Amino acid sequence: MAESSSLEYKPTWMVAAVCFVIILISLLAERGLNHLGKCLKRNNQDALFEALQKLKAELMLLGFISLLLNVFQGLISQICIPTHLESSMLPCKKPTESKSSHEKYSPQDINNRRHLFSADSSSDYCSHQGKVPLLSTEEFHQLHILIFVVAVVHVVSCAIILVLGEARIRQWKPWEDTISNVEKGTAKDTHRHHILVLLKKHAWGYWRKAAVVSWTISFVKQFYNSVTQSEYIALREGFIIKHCQAYSQFDFHKHMMLSLERDFRHVAGISWYQWLFVVVFLTLNVEGWHTYFWLSFLPLVLLLLVGAKLAHIIIRLAQDVDEMKKSQGQLAVKPSDEYFWFNRPRLVLDFIHFILFQNAFEIAFFFWILWTYGLHSCIMERTGYNIPRLIMGVIVQVLCSYITLPLYALVTQMGTTYEPVQVTVHSPVII
Repeated sequence: MAESSSLEYKPTWMVAAVCFVIILISLLAERGLNHLGKCLKRNNQDALFEALQKLKAELMLLGFISLLLNVFQGLISQICIPTHLESSMLPCKKPTESKSSHEKYSPQDINNRRHLFSADSSSDYCSHQGKVPLLSTEEFHQLHILIFVVAVVHVVSCAIILVLGEARIRQWKPWEDTISNVEKGTAKDTHRHHILVLLKKHAWGYWRKAAVVSWTISFVKQFYNSVTQSEYIALREGFIIKHCQAYSQFDFHKHMMLSLERDFRHVAGISWYQWLFVVVFLTLNVEGWHTYFWLSFLPLVLLLLVGAKLAHIIIRLAQDVDEMKKSQGQLAVKPSDEYFWFNRPRLVLDFIHFILFQNAFEIAFFFWILWTYGLHSCIMERTGYNIPRLIMGVIVQVLCSYITLPLYALVTQMGTTYEPVQVTVHSPVII
């Protein structure tokens, strides 16, 4: 007996029950986000509140894309293309005719099709013209699942970024408290001591100034002891002298925390060029190219490059202090945009933003394949490709959230310009 695919022949209690569950889940999610926003507002965390609004806007965009797919599903499925175009740039090889005929009536295929609300009549429509549909109803359904998985992974990724990033910066709070509680008479000697430690570590010795040596040290530094107490205090003093000399009680650590929350608002969004990357990725995911595997290296390579650049900026700051000490007798870090690529500190954040989104999308793509097609799908490729992909995805997420982004929050303060945020002051800090 054929299964009916119309709501006209479904019991009303079934339809009502499904609608009730969907509406309930949606309302709980919406109320939860509103409650979180009120908590952030109540605690004066305006930057995080704006980041939450940005995240909600991105989720709304994903929902709108899903809505458009639903609205234009019938129209697009009626677009017919020649059969030879359907055989080009496939993510999987098509089965043989006999195998295809057997799989057409397999239980798994029938079970998948029962999840659809309506039968796919586009194939019959196009077959009369000797063509095939641009996208079938089942393929639209699979795209909906992809959008849902991308949204979930994006939210989880943003939460991990914020939690690990703030946890890392909180580890520097004792250094702030130590230098803030220094007595007036010993403050200069304390700062001088930390500057000299910085110079001894990064500037003294001609071999340290060689480009190959300094970049090698920078590459290794991002994994081990990326920020030391002397580096933190030296950069803190340089920032205050450059931008806040009138506020000797400036809370530099609080300023960094607020800057991280402000930058998180940017990271939580999805830019146009990232959507363009998604389109290019889906286009190049062709069978035999192993695009999914090779592109998984891109976030790791970019992350290592950005981390090495941030660590190298600290080394260059120390070397320039050493030069000024010899020529002018000055012993303080001098912030400048010239240490950053193209004199743009914000460009580093754009790289981090792209790295985190690409990594989140690739993880989402993996779980989408696992959910939709199973572990042994041809798109999933061999286990030898899957394990390195997952390992690199986890490494990039943790390394970027816990090391690179906090390091950026510190080093970006060494730019020429200063974006003020509401920061409390210490007592009785003296610089």
